[in-house]
Amino acid sequence: LISPEGGNFRAENVHTLIGPKATLAGIRRELEEWLPSVAKEEDRVLVYFAGHGFVTQGQAFLAPYDIVLDQIAKTAYPMATLGAVFGKIRAKSKVLLTDSCHSGAVTPDSDVQTINRSLIDLTKSVFSLTASRDRERSFESPDWGGGHGIFTYYVVRGMEGEADENRNGVVTADELAEYVRRNVREATDGKQNPTSDRASFDPDMLLAYVPSRAAAGAPPPPKFGALIIESNMDGVEVFLDGKSVGTVKKGQPLRLPGLSPGSHTIQGVRMGYEPDGPREEMVYPGQEKTVSIRILILRRRNKAAADSFERGLEFYNKGYEENYRRAAENFEKALAADAKYSQAALYLGRTYNALFEQQKAQQFFKRAVDIDPDYMEARASYAGMLLDIGDADEAIRQLTTAVQRDPKNAMAQYLLAQAFRMKDQYPQSIEAARAAIQLNPNNPEPHFWLAESLRMSGDYDAGAGEYAEYLRLSDFDSKLAGKLNYYVLGFLAGIGKKKRAAQQDIWKDLRSLAYFGICDCRRKQSNWDAAIENCQKALSYAPDDPYVHYALGLVYARKAQATGSVEN
Repeated sequence: LISPEGGNFRAENVHTLIGPKATLAGIRRELEEWLPSVAKEEDRVLVYFAGHGFVTQGQAFLAPYDIVLDQIAKTAYPMATLGAVFGKIRAKSKVLLTDSCHSGAVTPDSDVQTINRSLIDLTKSVFSLTASRDRERSFESPDWGGGHGIFTYYVVRGMEGEADENRNGVVTADELAEYVRRNVREATDGKQNPTSDRASFDPDMLLAYVPSRAAAGAPPPPKFGALIIESNMDGVEVFLDGKSVGTVKKGQPLRLPGLSPGSHTIQGVRMGYEPDGPREEMVYPGQEKTVSIRILILRRRNKAAADSFERGLEFYNKGYEENYRRAAENFEKALAADAKYSQAALYLGRTYNALFEQQKAQQFFKRAVDIDPDYMEARASYAGMLLDIGDADEAIRQLTTAVQRDPKNAMAQYLLAQAFRMKDQYPQSIEAARAAIQLNPNNPEPHFWLAESLRMSGDYDAGAGEYAEYLRLSDFDSKLAGKLNYYVLGFLAGIGKKKRAAQQDIWKDLRSLAYFGICDCRRKQSNWDAAIENCQKALSYAPDDPYVHYALGLVYARKAQATGSVEN
């Protein structure tokens, strides 16, 4: 949904409720409170539900996380209510996708005319596409993209561009409905039939942007084919037409149905090995083709490249501008000696970012990811640089990919917490920070970003506690600061005050910001003495910070008013 080639929604406008968050109260809050409050007349709104559906006493319901099975009518979300609420949302285009058994009951046949009268509006059309007819089963299997429901699999593939039948660079409601309906019916031998009411939506409603697929000439044939990807190794990431489509294991093929006829590029990538591909594979309508990926050759480094990289690492770990310059020289020698040395490219990106030469940093971060697309450390580090230059949206895309492929990547989780903090998406930031802390409780940075989002959410006691935990965990001898890896300390995400290329400055800035955070929490709680103490500590690390001076003056004034030292 947030991909520029796809839904192209802004990250802060995509709210997800998964697992324990998808309670009945949570669903009501998002659908009936948040969404109507933010949707505007010219907006495009999409609501997607994947889960169980139930029919009881002649009425259909969607099952939240906290459903009580012997009290479905009281603890589930009525599909009729969903249709009614959705129809009241202000937006030029509204899309409702439901992947559940009995999802067809969102618009049961007996109620089509009534619901259409309430939903149809020439300027506010509604596109409702459901996984199956009323009382049909919705299928899911590892055969469809590694474990999706078949409906969801084809919706995703369609919005990625496969449904763009006329190859004009956009996917319309009519194209998606036809693509999903045809492929799901064929894949289930007619046992599952996605439904949509053509009378209730504009068939040309724009759903996804896929300009890279735009092509002149006749539209592709109406039939589709499939590729079956097998590999000789576990953990091989598969790229289809330059986009990651999943990971394949030895003995567990990855099935990619619903592909448009014609030539597609396939590449298999595993870190530390030479990739297999990219190579072209032809897809034929109505046919399945097996593609064998063979990862065989370890990526070897020549001695000159390895020696240059090690010398560069020695300088890099010393910190400070002069050492970074010498580190960059050696990393560039290593990359010149071995053009596929992804680690050298990564550390060049980190080095230039530490020198605040962001254009060069971005060039080498992207090169590291291009060399090894499953190099999650490089992808997360690239996202960190994007945060430094304020591109939180692209950082979220990179980090979301990293976390999806490696949920235990603690660095990606805490950088995601930072990115969401930049976008003022505090609940998502808190969730990511806590995930990072669970993975690595002794890493200080997640505590800092958790504290930031708790404070901005108004939870001042918890926020102050997390700032204190950050300060405790990062309380090392300041003389060592310049020797710590730049990414261990993290980034300042546009709210810091970095002036020189020295990691010690970064360490000081973060401690100053943490003490300021405690000061602000205590100020909001009218605890003037604690606020003064912590603002003064913040100034001990950043004596020239005008904002902290202003905040400290404000606290003194509030204390004087509270104690009667001055008149209000």
